[in-house]
Amino acid sequence: MSLLDRVKELDAKYRFMNAYAREESQGKGLLSGYAVSVKDNVCVKGVESKAGSKILEGYIPPFDATVVAKSRAEGGIIIGKTTQDEFGFGTFNVNTPYKVPLNPHDPERSTGGSSGGAACLTAVADFQHVAISESTGGSISCPASWCGVVGITPTYGRVSRWGLIDYANSLDKIGVMAKTVKEAALFLGVISGPDKYDSTVLKAHMPDYTRMGSVDGMRIGIPREYLGEGVDPKVEEQVWGSIKKLESKGASISEMSLPHTKYSLSSYYIIAMAEASTNLAKFSGLRYGLQMPIEGDFNQYFSKVRTEGLSDEAKRRIMLGSFTRMAGYRDAYYLKALKVRTKIIENFKRVFKKIDVLAAPTMPVVAPRFDEIAKLEPIQHYMMDILTVAPNLAGIPMVTVPCGEADGMPVGLHLMADHLNEIKALDAALGVEQN
Repeated sequence: MSLLDRVKELDAKYRFMNAYAREESQGKGLLSGYAVSVKDNVCVKGVESKAGSKILEGYIPPFDATVVAKSRAEGGIIIGKTTQDEFGFGTFNVNTPYKVPLNPHDPERSTGGSSGGAACLTAVADFQHVAISESTGGSISCPASWCGVVGITPTYGRVSRWGLIDYANSLDKIGVMAKTVKEAALFLGVISGPDKYDSTVLKAHMPDYTRMGSVDGMRIGIPREYLGEGVDPKVEEQVWGSIKKLESKGASISEMSLPHTKYSLSSYYIIAMAEASTNLAKFSGLRYGLQMPIEGDFNQYFSKVRTEGLSDEAKRRIMLGSFTRMAGYRDAYYLKALKVRTKIIENFKRVFKKIDVLAAPTMPVVAPRFDEIAKLEPIQHYMMDILTVAPNLAGIPMVTVPCGEADGMPVGLHLMADHLNEIKALDAALGVEQN
C-alpha cells in the first residue's frame, strides 16, 4: 500500500461526520487532491494533539476542529500534525521539547514561529499541499515570511476557533499557508464562515477569495513606524522594490503614521500573557494529558505535573500573566493595556479611511541562525514581533507574500487591510506574486 493510500485509509477511518461533513466528498470537493497539514494546537480526531507541550502528551481528541472538518468535507486529506512552539509561545520555534524545524533555505536558521512546522512543510512539499496554521501575535506571518511561502491571517472571527487549544482567546486566529496566493485564498474560503459551535464567529458576507482583481487604482499606505530603525536595510530594499512595482501597475503610494505602534509590543504581551495564564490553569494532569502517580494533596500533585510538563518559557508567561491580573496591579497593567489596544484599533481605522491596504516588511530581519538566537534574552525574543503584534491586536486581516531575498534568504511583504477586507490584501499579494 502506498503512503497516499494509507493516508486516505486513515482519513476515512477518523472522518468526523458533523454538520460540515459530506458523504463521498473525496475527489469532489474544492480541496480534492490536496494534502492538508494541521498545526499541533488544532484538534484532529484520533490523532495526538499536544500544542507542542509535554503536558498534553497522550491527549487524543475524540472530535475534529471545525476547520479540519470543513477541510475533510471539501476532499482534503489530513496528512498529520506540524510542530510548533509550546502553546504558540515563541517567534523562532525553538521553545519546544520536541524536534526543532529547520529552515528549508538554510538548515542553520530558524523557520520562525510559532507555526514553524507548517511553513517548513509548505516550502518543501513537492505535492499539492495547504497548511492549517494559527496566529496570536504573528505566528503565521513570521514563519511564512522566513520560509518564503504565502500566509494569511484573517479577520478575528472570520474563521471558527472551535477545536483550537487556545493561547489567548481575544487574539487567537486560525489561518492558512500555501505556496501560492490563489491556493491560500482557496483554502481560506473553505475554512471560513459561520459555525454553530463557536458564537464568536462573524456572520458577515464572505466573498469568493479566489476572484482577485488588479491593483490598478488601489491606494497603498506605507506606515512610517514600520520602516527605518531596527529594520535590516537589505530587507527594506526588497520591500520598497515590490511596492514600487505595485505602483507601476497603477497603485498609488502614500506614507501614513500609526503613532501607537511603539506601545503595541507592551500591550500585546500583557494581554496575551494574562489570557494565557488563565487558559493554562486547566492543565492539571487529572482529566487528560500528562499524568503522574497521585501523591500528596491536590496542590502538590498539580505543581508536580506542571513542573514536569511545562517549559521554562510557559512558566515565565504564566507567572507574568498572573501578576498583571492580581489585585493592585490589574488597573496599572492589564486594563491600561486594553486601553492602548483600543487606541491601536482607532489608528488602523483612521488610516483605512484613506487607503485600501497597508504595506510593510513582515519581519525586520531575515531568518536568524540558531547560534544567534541562543544569545538572545527573552525580552529580545519578544521584541522580534514588533511589526506583527499591532495588526494582531487590532484583529485585522494580513497576508504575507514573498517579495525577494536578502543574504540568500526570503523576505516577506506584509499586506494589511481593514476588518473583513481580506480580498483587498489578496489583490495586492497577487500583484506582488505576479512580479
